[in-house]
Amino acid sequence: MSRRFIAIWFPHLMTDWLIRCRPVLRDQAFVLAMPDHGRMIVTAASMAAQAQGITKGMAVADARALIGNLQVIDDKPGQSGRILSALGEWAVRFTPVTATDLPDGLILDVTGCAHLWGGEQLYMEDIVNRLTRIGYQVRTGMAGTIGAAWAVSRFGATSAIVPTGEQSVVLREMPPAALRLEPGICERLIKLGLRQAGSFVDMPRTVLRRRFGQELLMRLDQFTGLENEVIQPLLPVEPYQERLPCLEPIVTGTGIEIALRRLLEMLCQRLRQEEKGLRSAQFKCYKVDGGIEQLDIGTGHPSHNVGHLFRLFESGIPALKPDLGIELFILEAAVVEDVRPLQETFWNAAGGLEDVSIAELIDRLESKTGKGTVRRYLPAEHHWPEWSVKAVSSLSEKTTASWKTGRPRPIQLLSKPEPIEVAAPIPDYPPMHFRYKNKVHKVKKADGPERIESEWWLREGQHRDYYVVEDEAGGRYWIFRLGHYTGNKSYSWFIHGFFA
Repeated sequence: MSRRFIAIWFPHLMTDWLIRCRPVLRDQAFVLAMPDHGRMIVTAASMAAQAQGITKGMAVADARALIGNLQVIDDKPGQSGRILSALGEWAVRFTPVTATDLPDGLILDVTGCAHLWGGEQLYMEDIVNRLTRIGYQVRTGMAGTIGAAWAVSRFGATSAIVPTGEQSVVLREMPPAALRLEPGICERLIKLGLRQAGSFVDMPRTVLRRRFGQELLMRLDQFTGLENEVIQPLLPVEPYQERLPCLEPIVTGTGIEIALRRLLEMLCQRLRQEEKGLRSAQFKCYKVDGGIEQLDIGTGHPSHNVGHLFRLFESGIPALKPDLGIELFILEAAVVEDVRPLQETFWNAAGGLEDVSIAELIDRLESKTGKGTVRRYLPAEHHWPEWSVKAVSSLSEKTTASWKTGRPRPIQLLSKPEPIEVAAPIPDYPPMHFRYKNKVHKVKKADGPERIESEWWLREGQHRDYYVVEDEAGGRYWIFRLGHYTGNKSYSWFIHGFFA
Protein backbone atom coordinates (compact mmCIF):
# COMPACT_ATOMS: atom_id res chain seq x y z
CA MET A 1 0.00 0.00 0.00
CA SER A 2 1.35 3.42 -0.98
CA ARG A 3 2.02 5.79 1.90
CA ARG A 4 -0.13 8.91 2.13
CA PHE A 5 0.39 11.95 4.35
CA ILE A 6 -1.58 15.09 5.10
CA ALA A 7 0.06 18.33 6.23
CA ILE A 8 -2.18 20.83 8.04
CA TRP A 9 -1.00 24.41 8.26
CA PHE A 10 -2.52 26.92 10.69
CA PRO A 11 -1.52 30.35 9.30
CA HIS A 12 -3.08 32.15 12.29
CA LEU A 13 -2.72 29.49 14.97
CA MET A 14 -2.21 31.68 18.02
CA THR A 15 -4.73 34.38 17.15
CA ASP A 16 -7.38 31.82 16.13
CA TRP A 17 -6.86 30.02 19.44
CA LEU A 18 -7.10 33.25 21.42
CA ILE A 19 -10.32 34.25 19.62
CA ARG A 20 -11.77 30.83 20.50
CA CYS A 21 -10.92 31.52 24.15
CA ARG A 22 -12.11 35.17 24.02
CA PRO A 23 -14.79 35.64 21.35
CA VAL A 24 -14.91 39.41 22.03
CA LEU A 25 -11.54 39.72 20.25
CA ARG A 26 -12.90 38.45 16.93
CA ASP A 27 -12.98 41.79 15.06
CA GLN A 28 -10.48 43.70 17.18
CA ALA A 29 -6.87 44.61 16.52
CA PHE A 30 -4.61 42.76 18.94
CA VAL A 31 -1.19 41.17 19.02
CA LEU A 32 0.66 38.62 21.11
CA ALA A 33 4.08 39.73 22.26
CA MET A 34 7.10 38.32 24.04
CA PRO A 35 10.22 40.05 25.46
CA ASP A 36 13.35 39.80 23.32
CA HIS A 37 16.63 41.55 24.26
CA GLY A 38 14.84 44.09 26.42
CA ARG A 39 12.07 44.86 23.90
CA MET A 40 8.56 43.49 23.45
CA ILE A 41 8.32 41.87 20.01
CA VAL A 42 5.12 40.90 18.20
CA THR A 43 4.88 37.10 17.85
CA ALA A 44 1.39 37.01 16.25
CA ALA A 45 -1.08 39.60 15.00
CA SER A 46 -4.82 39.40 14.38
CA MET A 47 -6.30 39.89 10.92
CA ALA A 48 -7.53 43.36 11.90
CA ALA A 49 -4.03 44.30 13.11
CA GLN A 50 -2.36 42.92 9.96
CA ALA A 51 -4.74 44.93 7.81
CA GLN A 52 -3.31 48.08 9.40
CA GLY A 53 0.31 47.16 8.74
CA ILE A 54 1.37 45.22 11.81
CA THR A 55 3.52 42.16 11.13
CA LYS A 56 5.20 39.44 13.12
CA GLY A 57 8.62 40.49 14.44
CA MET A 58 7.68 44.18 14.76
CA ALA A 59 8.44 45.96 18.02
CA VAL A 60 5.34 46.59 20.13
CA ALA A 61 6.28 50.27 20.41
CA ASP A 62 6.20 50.61 16.62
CA ALA A 63 2.92 48.70 16.43
CA ARG A 64 1.29 51.06 18.95
CA ALA A 65 2.46 53.98 16.85
CA LEU A 66 0.32 52.58 14.02
CA ILE A 67 -2.69 51.65 16.19
CA GLY A 68 -3.16 53.70 19.32
CA ASN A 69 -5.72 51.37 20.96
CA LEU A 70 -3.86 48.16 20.07
CA GLN A 71 -4.36 45.37 22.59
CA VAL A 72 -1.15 43.61 23.58
CA ILE A 73 -1.42 40.15 25.13
CA ASP A 74 1.53 38.31 26.66
CA ASP A 75 2.61 35.25 24.70
CA LYS A 76 3.75 32.32 26.85
CA PRO A 77 6.77 30.27 25.77
CA GLY A 78 5.76 26.88 24.41
CA GLN A 79 2.08 27.81 24.08
CA SER A 80 1.93 27.00 20.36
CA GLY A 81 3.37 23.54 21.04
CA ARG A 82 0.71 22.83 23.65
CA ILE A 83 -2.05 23.97 21.30
CA LEU A 84 -0.72 21.79 18.47
CA SER A 85 -0.49 18.80 20.79
CA ALA A 86 -4.14 19.23 21.74
CA LEU A 87 -5.12 19.53 18.08
CA GLY A 88 -3.05 16.44 17.28
CA GLU A 89 -4.95 14.44 19.89
CA TRP A 90 -8.19 15.78 18.46
CA ALA A 91 -7.14 14.61 14.98
CA VAL A 92 -6.78 10.99 16.14
CA ARG A 93 -10.39 10.56 14.98
CA PHE A 94 -9.00 10.66 11.42
CA THR A 95 -5.85 8.57 11.88
CA PRO A 96 -4.01 7.00 14.81
CA VAL A 97 -0.69 8.54 13.71
CA THR A 98 -0.59 12.30 14.28
CA ALA A 99 2.47 14.47 14.94
CA THR A 100 3.11 18.15 15.59
CA ASP A 101 5.06 20.23 13.06
CA LEU A 102 6.25 23.25 14.99
CA PRO A 103 5.59 26.09 15.02
CA ASP A 104 2.21 26.00 13.27
CA GLY A 105 1.37 22.65 11.68
CA LEU A 106 0.40 19.02 12.01
CA ILE A 107 1.49 15.97 10.02
CA LEU A 108 -0.91 13.04 9.69
CA ASP A 109 -0.01 9.59 8.38
CA VAL A 110 -3.29 8.70 6.69
CA THR A 111 -2.22 5.54 4.88
CA GLY A 112 -5.27 3.34 4.41
CA CYS A 113 -7.71 5.77 6.05
CA ALA A 114 -9.30 7.78 3.22
CA HIS A 115 -11.54 4.99 1.94
CA LEU A 116 -13.54 5.14 5.18
CA TRP A 117 -14.69 8.62 4.13
CA GLY A 118 -15.39 7.71 0.52
CA GLY A 119 -12.13 8.92 -0.99
CA GLU A 120 -9.27 11.35 -0.45
CA GLN A 121 -11.20 14.44 -1.52
CA LEU A 122 -14.07 13.83 0.93
CA TYR A 123 -11.55 12.91 3.60
CA MET A 124 -9.67 16.20 3.22
CA GLU A 125 -12.88 18.21 3.07
CA ASP A 126 -14.09 16.70 6.33
CA ILE A 127 -10.85 17.60 8.11
CA VAL A 128 -10.93 21.19 6.81
CA ASN A 129 -14.62 21.68 7.57
CA ARG A 130 -14.33 20.43 11.13
CA LEU A 131 -11.31 22.61 11.91
CA THR A 132 -13.04 25.61 10.34
CA ARG A 133 -16.17 25.03 12.42
CA ILE A 134 -14.19 25.10 15.67
CA GLY A 135 -12.54 28.38 14.69
CA TYR A 136 -9.26 27.66 12.88
CA GLN A 137 -8.21 28.82 9.43
CA VAL A 138 -6.27 26.02 7.78
CA ARG A 139 -4.56 25.01 4.58
CA THR A 140 -3.96 21.35 3.84
CA GLY A 141 -2.04 19.21 1.40
CA MET A 142 -1.96 15.47 0.73
CA ALA A 143 0.86 13.58 -0.96
CA GLY A 144 2.88 10.41 -0.88
CA THR A 145 5.70 12.04 1.13
CA ILE A 146 5.79 14.35 4.12
CA GLY A 147 7.88 16.90 2.21
CA ALA A 148 5.46 17.14 -0.70
CA ALA A 149 2.41 17.36 1.59
CA TRP A 150 4.11 20.13 3.60
CA ALA A 151 4.99 22.08 0.44
CA VAL A 152 1.56 22.01 -1.20
CA SER A 153 -0.16 22.95 2.07
CA ARG A 154 1.82 26.21 2.16
CA PHE A 155 2.67 26.95 -1.47
CA GLY A 156 0.12 25.01 -3.49
CA ALA A 157 -3.58 25.32 -4.17
CA THR A 158 -6.04 25.18 -1.29
CA SER A 159 -6.45 21.61 -0.04
CA ALA A 160 -4.23 20.29 -2.85
CA ILE A 161 -3.92 16.55 -3.40
CA VAL A 162 -0.81 15.20 -5.13
CA PRO A 163 -1.52 11.85 -6.82
CA THR A 164 0.63 8.93 -5.75
CA GLY A 165 4.04 8.98 -7.43
CA GLU A 166 3.72 12.51 -8.88
CA GLN A 167 5.79 14.37 -6.30
CA SER A 168 8.54 15.08 -8.86
CA VAL A 169 6.06 16.86 -11.15
CA VAL A 170 4.87 19.15 -8.37
CA LEU A 171 8.43 19.77 -7.17
CA ARG A 172 9.43 21.70 -10.28
CA GLU A 173 6.89 24.45 -9.59
CA MET A 174 7.85 24.95 -5.96
CA PRO A 175 10.04 27.79 -4.61
CA PRO A 176 13.14 26.88 -2.57
CA ALA A 177 11.34 27.64 0.71
CA ALA A 178 8.90 24.78 -0.03
CA LEU A 179 11.77 22.32 0.50
CA ARG A 180 12.03 23.29 4.21
CA LEU A 181 15.56 24.62 3.71
CA GLU A 182 17.48 26.91 6.03
CA PRO A 183 16.87 30.62 5.19
CA GLY A 184 20.52 31.12 4.21
CA ILE A 185 20.34 28.40 1.55
CA CYS A 186 17.11 29.86 0.14
CA GLU A 187 18.69 33.31 -0.09
CA ARG A 188 21.70 31.99 -2.01
CA LEU A 189 19.45 30.12 -4.46
CA ILE A 190 17.32 33.20 -5.11
CA LYS A 191 20.37 35.46 -5.58
CA LEU A 192 21.54 33.08 -8.30
CA GLY A 193 18.13 33.35 -10.00
CA LEU A 194 17.05 29.82 -9.00
CA ARG A 195 13.56 30.82 -7.90
CA GLN A 196 11.90 27.48 -8.62
CA ALA A 197 13.06 23.96 -7.87
CA GLY A 198 12.70 23.11 -11.57
CA SER A 199 15.62 25.43 -12.36
CA PHE A 200 18.11 23.43 -10.26
CA VAL A 201 16.63 19.98 -9.65
CA ASP A 202 18.31 18.56 -12.79
CA MET A 203 21.76 19.92 -11.95
CA PRO A 204 24.49 17.40 -11.08
CA ARG A 205 24.23 16.38 -7.45
CA THR A 206 27.93 16.98 -6.91
CA VAL A 207 27.49 20.61 -7.96
CA LEU A 208 24.50 21.11 -5.65
CA ARG A 209 26.34 19.50 -2.76
CA ARG A 210 29.43 21.65 -3.30
CA ARG A 211 27.50 24.92 -3.61
CA PHE A 212 24.64 24.42 -1.12
CA GLY A 213 25.55 21.49 1.12
CA GLN A 214 24.07 18.09 1.81
CA GLU A 215 20.85 19.51 3.28
CA LEU A 216 19.54 20.54 -0.15
CA LEU A 217 20.00 17.03 -1.54
CA MET A 218 18.40 15.46 1.53
CA ARG A 219 15.32 17.69 1.24
CA LEU A 220 15.01 16.97 -2.46
CA ASP A 221 15.11 13.22 -1.79
CA GLN A 222 12.58 13.53 1.04
CA PHE A 223 10.26 15.47 -1.25
CA THR A 224 10.37 12.89 -4.04
CA GLY A 225 10.44 9.84 -1.75
CA LEU A 226 13.98 8.65 -2.49
CA GLU A 227 14.76 9.10 1.22
CA ASN A 228 12.34 7.88 3.84
CA GLU A 229 11.13 10.34 6.48
CA VAL A 230 9.40 9.29 9.66
CA ILE A 231 7.34 11.22 12.19
CA GLN A 232 7.11 10.86 15.96
CA PRO A 233 3.45 10.21 16.82
CA LEU A 234 1.92 12.19 19.66
CA LEU A 235 0.18 9.05 20.87
CA PRO A 236 2.18 5.84 20.44
CA VAL A 237 0.23 3.45 18.28
CA GLU A 238 -0.92 0.59 20.44
CA PRO A 239 0.01 -2.79 18.95
CA TYR A 240 -3.36 -4.15 20.09
CA GLN A 241 -5.90 -1.57 19.01
CA GLU A 242 -9.14 -1.69 17.04
CA ARG A 243 -10.99 1.32 15.58
CA LEU A 244 -14.63 1.67 14.54
CA PRO A 245 -15.62 4.94 12.79
CA CYS A 246 -19.35 5.68 12.48
CA LEU A 247 -21.18 6.89 9.39
CA GLU A 248 -23.71 8.61 11.67
CA PRO A 249 -23.05 9.82 15.24
CA ILE A 250 -24.07 7.32 17.94
CA VAL A 251 -26.21 8.78 20.74
CA THR A 252 -27.79 5.73 22.43
CA GLY A 253 -26.51 3.23 24.96
CA THR A 254 -27.58 0.38 22.70
CA GLY A 255 -25.45 1.73 19.88
CA ILE A 256 -22.45 2.02 22.21
CA GLU A 257 -22.92 -1.59 23.35
CA ILE A 258 -23.06 -2.83 19.74
CA ALA A 259 -19.85 -0.93 18.90
CA LEU A 260 -18.09 -2.22 22.01
CA ARG A 261 -19.02 -5.84 21.35
CA ARG A 262 -17.88 -5.60 17.73
CA LEU A 263 -14.51 -4.15 18.78
CA LEU A 264 -14.07 -6.84 21.44
CA GLU A 265 -14.77 -9.56 18.90
CA MET A 266 -12.12 -8.17 16.54
CA LEU A 267 -9.53 -7.67 19.27
CA CYS A 268 -10.11 -11.00 21.01
CA GLN A 269 -9.91 -12.89 17.73
CA ARG A 270 -6.43 -11.49 17.21
CA LEU A 271 -5.43 -12.21 20.81
CA ARG A 272 -6.59 -15.83 20.52
CA GLN A 273 -4.61 -16.32 17.33
CA GLU A 274 -1.47 -15.07 19.10
CA GLU A 275 -2.25 -16.99 22.34
CA LYS A 276 -2.44 -13.79 24.35
CA GLY A 277 -4.92 -12.16 26.69
CA LEU A 278 -5.38 -8.61 27.89
CA ARG A 279 -4.81 -7.46 31.47
CA SER A 280 -5.77 -3.81 30.96
CA ALA A 281 -7.89 -2.12 28.30
CA GLN A 282 -9.40 1.27 27.45
CA PHE A 283 -12.58 1.92 25.48
CA LYS A 284 -12.51 5.47 24.07
CA CYS A 285 -15.44 7.31 22.51
CA TYR A 286 -14.61 10.39 20.39
CA LYS A 287 -17.54 12.80 20.31
CA VAL A 288 -18.61 15.16 17.55
CA ASP A 289 -17.94 18.20 19.76
CA GLY A 290 -14.33 17.14 20.31
CA GLY A 291 -14.77 15.59 23.74
CA ILE A 292 -13.62 12.10 24.70
CA GLU A 293 -15.40 9.60 26.95
CA GLN A 294 -13.37 6.66 28.29
CA LEU A 295 -13.89 3.42 30.20
CA ASP A 296 -11.01 1.44 31.73
CA ILE A 297 -10.95 -2.15 32.92
CA GLY A 298 -8.36 -4.49 34.36
CA THR A 299 -8.29 -8.25 34.77
CA GLY A 300 -6.54 -10.48 37.26
CA HIS A 301 -5.78 -13.06 34.59
CA PRO A 302 -4.98 -12.64 30.85
CA SER A 303 -8.32 -12.93 29.06
CA HIS A 304 -9.66 -12.99 25.51
CA ASN A 305 -13.18 -13.96 26.53
CA VAL A 306 -15.52 -11.54 24.72
CA GLY A 307 -18.47 -12.13 27.03
CA HIS A 308 -16.45 -11.64 30.20
CA LEU A 309 -14.70 -8.49 28.98
CA PHE A 310 -18.00 -7.04 27.75
CA ARG A 311 -19.54 -7.51 31.21
CA LEU A 312 -16.62 -5.63 32.78
CA PHE A 313 -17.20 -2.66 30.48
CA GLU A 314 -20.99 -2.91 30.59
CA SER A 315 -21.48 -1.43 34.05
CA GLY A 316 -19.79 1.82 32.99
CA ILE A 317 -21.73 2.39 29.75
CA PRO A 318 -24.68 4.24 31.43
CA ALA A 319 -22.21 6.84 32.73
CA LEU A 320 -21.00 7.74 29.21
CA LYS A 321 -22.36 11.04 27.87
CA PRO A 322 -22.57 10.96 24.06
CA ASP A 323 -24.03 14.54 23.91
CA LEU A 324 -24.23 15.38 20.18
CA GLY A 325 -23.04 11.89 19.26
CA ILE A 326 -19.99 9.66 19.09
CA GLU A 327 -18.24 9.40 15.74
CA LEU A 328 -15.31 7.10 16.53
CA PHE A 329 -14.77 4.18 18.92
CA ILE A 330 -11.30 2.88 19.81
CA LEU A 331 -10.50 -0.18 21.92
CA GLU A 332 -6.91 -0.47 23.15
CA ALA A 333 -5.33 -3.34 25.05
CA ALA A 334 -2.67 -1.46 27.02
CA VAL A 335 -1.30 -4.53 28.84
CA VAL A 336 -1.19 -7.92 27.12
CA GLU A 337 0.27 -11.18 28.46
CA ASP A 338 0.70 -14.70 27.18
CA VAL A 339 -2.15 -17.09 27.89
CA ARG A 340 -0.90 -20.42 29.18
CA PRO A 341 -3.16 -23.24 28.01
CA LEU A 342 -4.29 -25.40 30.93
CA GLN A 343 -4.74 -29.12 30.44
CA GLU A 344 -8.14 -30.18 31.72
CA THR A 345 -8.43 -33.31 33.82
CA PHE A 346 -11.29 -35.78 33.60
CA TRP A 347 -11.45 -36.38 37.36
CA ASN A 348 -11.36 -32.70 38.49
CA ALA A 349 -13.38 -30.04 36.74
CA ALA A 350 -12.15 -27.29 39.05
CA GLY A 351 -8.61 -26.01 38.67
CA GLY A 352 -8.24 -24.12 41.97
CA LEU A 353 -6.69 -20.71 41.49
CA GLU A 354 -5.79 -21.72 37.93
CA ASP A 355 -9.50 -21.96 37.10
CA VAL A 356 -10.30 -19.08 34.72
CA SER A 357 -13.79 -18.75 36.23
CA ILE A 358 -12.22 -17.69 39.55
CA ALA A 359 -10.27 -14.89 37.88
CA GLU A 360 -13.37 -13.78 35.97
CA LEU A 361 -15.42 -13.73 39.18
CA ILE A 362 -12.81 -11.49 40.84
CA ASP A 363 -12.81 -9.19 37.81
CA ARG A 364 -16.60 -8.82 37.97
CA LEU A 365 -16.51 -8.10 41.69
CA GLU A 366 -13.83 -5.43 41.24
CA SER A 367 -15.71 -3.83 38.34
CA LYS A 368 -18.62 -3.23 40.75
CA THR A 369 -16.78 -2.49 43.99
CA GLY A 370 -13.63 -0.82 42.70
CA LYS A 371 -10.14 -1.83 41.61
CA GLY A 372 -8.12 -3.43 44.39
CA THR A 373 -11.02 -4.28 46.69
CA VAL A 374 -10.36 -8.01 46.23
CA ARG A 375 -6.86 -8.90 47.43
CA ARG A 376 -4.74 -12.00 47.52
CA TYR A 377 -1.93 -12.49 50.02
CA LEU A 378 0.99 -14.89 50.13
CA PRO A 379 3.35 -15.69 53.02
CA ALA A 380 6.68 -13.91 53.22
CA GLU A 381 9.87 -14.91 55.02
CA HIS A 382 9.73 -12.46 57.94
CA HIS A 383 9.34 -12.83 61.70
CA TRP A 384 7.18 -9.84 62.54
CA PRO A 385 3.54 -10.51 61.62
CA GLU A 386 2.88 -7.33 59.62
CA TRP A 387 5.78 -8.21 57.31
CA SER A 388 5.07 -11.94 57.09
CA VAL A 389 2.44 -11.49 54.36
CA LYS A 390 2.61 -9.75 51.00
CA ALA A 391 -0.10 -8.64 48.59
CA VAL A 392 0.12 -10.00 45.01
CA SER A 393 -1.73 -8.93 41.90
CA SER A 394 -1.79 -12.22 40.03
CA LEU A 395 -3.51 -15.51 40.81
CA SER A 396 -0.66 -17.40 39.16
CA GLU A 397 2.13 -16.04 41.38
CA LYS A 398 3.78 -18.68 43.58
CA THR A 399 5.85 -18.50 46.76
CA THR A 400 8.44 -20.74 48.39
CA ALA A 401 7.39 -19.75 51.92
CA SER A 402 4.63 -21.51 53.83
CA TRP A 403 1.94 -20.21 56.17
CA LYS A 404 2.87 -20.42 59.85
CA THR A 405 0.17 -22.51 61.51
CA GLY A 406 1.90 -23.59 64.73
CA ARG A 407 0.40 -20.80 66.87
CA PRO A 408 -2.97 -19.00 66.71
CA ARG A 409 -3.12 -15.90 64.54
CA PRO A 410 -5.92 -13.28 64.37
CA ILE A 411 -8.30 -13.21 61.43
CA GLN A 412 -7.85 -9.43 61.23
CA LEU A 413 -4.30 -8.08 61.51
CA LEU A 414 -3.68 -4.35 61.82
CA SER A 415 -1.20 -3.03 59.26
CA LYS A 416 0.44 -1.07 62.09
CA PRO A 417 0.15 -1.99 65.81
CA GLU A 418 -1.77 0.60 67.85
CA PRO A 419 -0.74 1.62 71.41
CA ILE A 420 -2.91 0.64 74.38
CA GLU A 421 -2.86 1.30 78.14
CA VAL A 422 -2.33 -1.86 80.17
CA ALA A 423 -2.33 -2.89 83.83
CA ALA A 424 -0.20 -6.03 84.31
CA PRO A 425 0.82 -7.54 87.72
CA ILE A 426 4.29 -9.09 87.31
CA PRO A 427 6.65 -10.05 84.46
CA ASP A 428 5.36 -12.61 81.93
CA TYR A 429 1.83 -12.38 83.28
CA PRO A 430 -0.94 -11.23 80.95
CA PRO A 431 -2.60 -7.89 81.70
CA MET A 432 -5.62 -7.64 84.01
CA HIS A 433 -7.27 -5.04 81.76
CA PHE A 434 -6.37 -2.71 78.88
CA ARG A 435 -7.78 0.48 77.41
CA TYR A 436 -8.23 0.72 73.64
CA LYS A 437 -9.93 3.67 71.95
CA ASN A 438 -11.19 4.97 75.32
CA LYS A 439 -12.84 1.67 76.20
CA VAL A 440 -11.65 -0.50 79.07
CA HIS A 441 -11.53 -4.27 78.44
CA LYS A 442 -11.31 -6.55 81.50
CA VAL A 443 -9.29 -9.66 80.69
CA LYS A 444 -11.04 -12.93 81.69
CA LYS A 445 -8.83 -15.42 79.83
CA ALA A 446 -5.34 -15.22 78.39
CA ASP A 447 -2.68 -17.33 76.73
CA GLY A 448 1.00 -16.48 76.32
CA PRO A 449 3.50 -15.08 76.08
CA GLU A 450 4.77 -15.96 72.59
CA ARG A 451 8.06 -14.19 71.96
CA ILE A 452 8.79 -12.96 68.41
CA GLU A 453 12.27 -11.59 67.93
CA SER A 454 13.20 -8.62 65.76
CA GLU A 455 15.11 -9.33 62.55
CA TRP A 456 18.35 -7.77 63.79
CA TRP A 457 20.13 -8.47 60.49
CA LEU A 458 17.63 -6.20 58.68
CA ARG A 459 16.77 -3.55 61.27
CA GLU A 460 17.31 -2.70 64.91
CA GLY A 461 14.48 -3.22 67.36
CA GLN A 462 13.22 -4.96 70.51
CA HIS A 463 11.47 -8.27 70.71
CA ARG A 464 7.73 -8.63 71.25
CA ASP A 465 5.87 -10.79 73.82
CA TYR A 466 2.42 -11.61 72.39
CA TYR A 467 -0.69 -12.64 74.37
CA VAL A 468 -4.08 -13.89 73.20
CA VAL A 469 -6.62 -12.36 75.61
CA GLU A 470 -10.40 -12.55 75.95
CA ASP A 471 -12.47 -9.83 77.62
CA GLU A 472 -15.72 -10.04 79.60
CA ALA A 473 -17.79 -9.62 76.40
CA GLY A 474 -16.14 -12.59 74.68
CA GLY A 475 -13.99 -10.53 72.34
CA ARG A 476 -10.55 -11.96 71.67
CA TYR A 477 -7.52 -9.78 70.96
CA TRP A 478 -3.84 -10.16 70.08
CA ILE A 479 -1.68 -7.80 72.14
CA PHE A 480 2.02 -7.58 72.89
CA ARG A 481 4.58 -5.91 75.13
CA LEU A 482 7.58 -4.39 73.37
CA GLY A 483 10.91 -5.36 74.95
CA HIS A 484 11.82 -6.77 78.39
CA TYR A 485 9.81 -5.92 81.49
CA THR A 486 11.74 -4.22 84.32
CA GLY A 487 10.56 -2.79 87.58
CA ASN A 488 12.01 0.68 87.06
CA LYS A 489 10.89 1.12 83.45
CA SER A 490 7.49 0.63 81.81
CA TYR A 491 7.60 -0.57 78.24
CA SER A 492 4.86 0.07 75.71
CA TRP A 493 1.96 -2.25 74.97
CA PHE A 494 0.20 -2.55 71.61
CA ILE A 495 -2.83 -4.24 70.09
CA HIS A 496 -2.09 -5.98 66.80
CA GLY A 497 -5.14 -7.99 65.78
CA PHE A 498 -8.64 -9.32 66.41
CA PHE A 499 -9.82 -12.93 66.47
CA ALA A 500 -13.25 -13.96 65.16
